[in-house]
Amino acid sequence: MAKNSGRRPSSKAASRASAQKPLWRRVLRLALIWGAGLAMLGVVFLGTAVLFTMRELPDYTALKSSQNGQMIVVRANDGSELVSLGPSYGKWLSYDEIPQAMKDAIVSTEDRRFRDHIGVDPIALLRIVKVRIEKGHFREGASTITQQLARNIFLNNARTFGRKGREMILALAMERKFTKDQILELYLNKVYFGGGAYGIDAASRKFFGHPATQLSVGEAAIIAGLVKAPSHYSPTADAQASIDRGKVVLQLMAQTGAISQSEADDTDLSQIKMAKESGQNSVRYFTDWALPQLDMLLPETTEPIEVWTTLDPKLQAAATKAVDSNVPKGAQGALVSMDNDGAVLAMVGGTDYITSNYNRATSAVRQPGSSWKLFVYMAALEAGYTPDDQVVDEPITIDGWSPQNDDFKFAGPIDVRSAFAYSKNTIAAKLGSEVGFSSVASMARRFGISTPIGTNPSMVLGTSEVRVIDMTRAFTEVSAGGTSVEPFGIRKVTTTSGRVLYEHKSVQGRALIPPYVAAGITDLLQTAVATGTGRRAQIGRPVAGKTGTTSSHKDGWFLGFSSGVTTGVWMGRDDAKRVSGLWGGTGPAKAFHDYMTVAVQNRPVQKFDTELKLPEWQLEPDDEYMQGNPEDYSYIDENGNVVYPDAAPGGSANADEPRYEDGTTIPVPGSGTAPSSQSTAAANEDFLERATGRPASASPQVNVVRPQQGQPRTSLPRVIPLPRPTPTRTPSPRTSPTAQPTY
Repeated sequence: MAKNSGRRPSSKAASRASAQKPLWRRVLRLALIWGAGLAMLGVVFLGTAVLFTMRELPDYTALKSSQNGQMIVVRANDGSELVSLGPSYGKWLSYDEIPQAMKDAIVSTEDRRFRDHIGVDPIALLRIVKVRIEKGHFREGASTITQQLARNIFLNNARTFGRKGREMILALAMERKFTKDQILELYLNKVYFGGGAYGIDAASRKFFGHPATQLSVGEAAIIAGLVKAPSHYSPTADAQASIDRGKVVLQLMAQTGAISQSEADDTDLSQIKMAKESGQNSVRYFTDWALPQLDMLLPETTEPIEVWTTLDPKLQAAATKAVDSNVPKGAQGALVSMDNDGAVLAMVGGTDYITSNYNRATSAVRQPGSSWKLFVYMAALEAGYTPDDQVVDEPITIDGWSPQNDDFKFAGPIDVRSAFAYSKNTIAAKLGSEVGFSSVASMARRFGISTPIGTNPSMVLGTSEVRVIDMTRAFTEVSAGGTSVEPFGIRKVTTTSGRVLYEHKSVQGRALIPPYVAAGITDLLQTAVATGTGRRAQIGRPVAGKTGTTSSHKDGWFLGFSSGVTTGVWMGRDDAKRVSGLWGGTGPAKAFHDYMTVAVQNRPVQKFDTELKLPEWQLEPDDEYMQGNPEDYSYIDENGNVVYPDAAPGGSANADEPRYEDGTTIPVPGSGTAPSSQSTAAANEDFLERATGRPASASPQVNVVRPQQGQPRTSLPRVIPLPRPTPTRTPSPRTSPTAQPTY
């Protein structure tokens, strides 16, 4: 029998032997082969990437001179420096100059295996994978000091796998090109420690007031603890948080053997003296408001810039003093002052920026109280009232709401000027009811109030919350003759070499109200200061303004203007609790007086234009009140809708019935159309007969109330003739006579 000894088995035999192996062993064998192959390719790719990256890295000297972040110098309107923001770099310290305690603290906290790994710590990576599997989420990072340095210099903080991969390659390359001591030196001189401080010397000077070469073990522990969350653990933001974090660092130093456990226990961080902040008070409220606007004004840039603002240092100091001297104990205060072109001259957002950087001048919304009557009376003046018209201060109820005056008394017949000066709530309610609460809301919107506005009856007394800067803007627009004003705080932005990147351009304001309304409301505002509730705001020259006090004395306001400067003051508690003795005419008015005395001292005295140059329709004798060319007239119904009785919008000649501005017809008795519950006939028979040429029987029956000269009004007329606009006009968005706008 023949033997096969010494011969290889046939291919068929090998195939049969392979087929007999378990499937899992064959899959495992293939996986190992492919895995090894892919690993080799990965190593080749990684090595190539590291090699090319290492060649592209700047040299050590170039890395030392590079800086992170953008330097911003903020200047006042006179060119003086208000504050310097952005990165702050101290003296560069060589590795040997850095205190050993500082080097030990940062290594113990951020990367205890720094001296052993190759730029990436595989043990740390395996540890976080293990935690991920056990806990279901990542509990800690694994970035080494070298990786953090690479990210700070070359990358951003985006949490993506792509960024993490580039970070690792850069770290491996840096470890190949630089020594461990060089890497640690770079790290400690460039890492961000919060408050604009880059590097340990800048941090030491900022937080402790001395160079980093003098750092103690406790101070080094506090600085090392900042790297994890600079804003959270900053000694200037939360001293106790920085101390608690420093204790953690001391324990980590003891665990790595950098210090003994007894030394860690004996170090009292609470006894470390912190440096006082400088240049961080009221001016920072202004810079916090103005500087974010750079994102809209400038193209993206990282070069150092200088921002020239509208702030007047002398007025800012006066504003701060005025608020601090007059704010009630336990309360806060805010002040905004503007020139007539909208330039913000001073801004105070609270009594102490360091204690609270919340800007109450631009962010807080509070009820304005009677200062809101500015919009009520402007709506009434625009509707036909004059300051000399007589009204009756008497009890009134509107939809179940019965407003009361502050003294719970009624003055009887008085003129509009006196009603405003003494802030009669009942008169404001009457005026608001007659012109329409929606008309008052519309007037406030017209003057820049951007917060939600209610249209319930009590809105006339200032129940809708507003911002100080918005109310100040509205009064500035009145001071500017009823033209629009846009508040601004940045005049120009330049590079440090003087190249202009942005410059503010003045914009011609648009007319918000007719001149006679601006003159009328200025008359009322001037009287309120001369003889009314704002007497404490007098400064020895013409002043126009209005007080505001909310229920239970939670808010006090004074807003006014003189010689082209408008200032708004608010006082109250952040928790909206009662402030004893707080009235708009006390602390706020006195703060206005103290500030404005300084603000206008170098400006010429200006008399207000309070001469009412009324339109012709208000000057006509009563017996000719409704006469004239029908094309020149329209009227307003009680809902504030403009009605053209003779034609449809656009001057269509085929209209058979009176129509609203949007083209919808007014229901006529006998027409078969039921009148709306909110629509009331708005013209008398005599008017319609002469204006339309049709028999009076075809028109709705109405009554027009117009008092005789000197006779008090008990209510506003429901019908007010207006000069008719040109026939070509844009249809109103209203869809029906009873539709109510939303504010």
